[in-house]
Amino acid sequence: MPARYDQRTARIPSVRLFRGYPRAAAALVLLLVPPPPTAAATLEVGPGKPYSQPSAAAAVAHDGDRVVIAPGEYFDCAVWEQNNLVIEGDPAGGTVITDKTCQGKALFVIPGNDVTVRNLTLTRARVPDNNGAGIRAEGRNLTADRVRFINNQDGILAGGPPQSTLQIEHCTFSANGEPDPQLPTAALFVGELDHLSIHDTEFQPGRGGAVISSDTKVTEIINSQIARPGSPRGTPVQVSGGLVAEDSTFQAGPAPGGKQAAILVVSGSLPDPVLILKRNRLEGSGTLLLNWSGRAPVLEDNVVGPGGQISSTSGEWEHRVRAFGREAYSTLRHWAGSVRNRLRERFRH
Repeated sequence: MPARYDQRTARIPSVRLFRGYPRAAAALVLLLVPPPPTAAATLEVGPGKPYSQPSAAAAVAHDGDRVVIAPGEYFDCAVWEQNNLVIEGDPAGGTVITDKTCQGKALFVIPGNDVTVRNLTLTRARVPDNNGAGIRAEGRNLTADRVRFINNQDGILAGGPPQSTLQIEHCTFSANGEPDPQLPTAALFVGELDHLSIHDTEFQPGRGGAVISSDTKVTEIINSQIARPGSPRGTPVQVSGGLVAEDSTFQAGPAPGGKQAAILVVSGSLPDPVLILKRNRLEGSGTLLLNWSGRAPVLEDNVVGPGGQISSTSGEWEHRVRAFGREAYSTLRHWAGSVRNRLRERFRH
């Protein structure tokens, strides 16, 4: 018989069966009410601490925990899958993670979201395919604060979700990158995120094809220093999205077509992203901005040395023709492959 509405109790009558079974009712309530969240813990890593290596803390950490790594040299790597973690070394320095990579990727592989890494040195990351990173950022919204990235194939390699921010503050990058002609790497290699924010950070000479390579929607460089790559090839900053650069110092490096430039901006997939350079300084000769994006830049109070220039579009049309040729060739190969596969299927039957 279908349950009927009881106006006296404003309940379905079958529910009143629990009046005689208070224990059953209490058990049902406990099942329906979620348990309270566990309090965040502080996990201490180091000699004489509960966890001897960062990887041991990573294996047991929960969302929201704080991992504190004592000074020392750790030949270790870790995968941080939890969200809202803080992973930090000693503020006075001396906490070094070195020489070992996880998953063939990085010293720290971070698929967790909203993670902060601070007060660490990450060094000598090497993998066979030449893109071993200090940090491989795979989750959403990573912050690196006062981290030193030294002598890695990539300092940070970030290819996380597009709706994500990478924030870099008070960091140092030195001797990162690989000059592989087929796949040159960089101190900072960032994919199609929403925002890359670089503040108060120093990029010392690297070995790769660029110091910063970014395909983010907006790359922001504020009050930072960017040196030229140590490699004979590679513009220091290469951007395909929007760019805001303010109060920073740049050096020029080799740009395509035999030019010398500090920043190369090319056209990307975004409609009319920002291109703003204010109060920057170019050390030495060359061009501060090589603009191949087709956008009109906002340029205010930038300073270049003798023989230098603030902005140039030289080589833009050659770049566009080559890019069109590559796209047309790729499209033609795809079309030819599809036709070949259809013909094979037809003759097979």
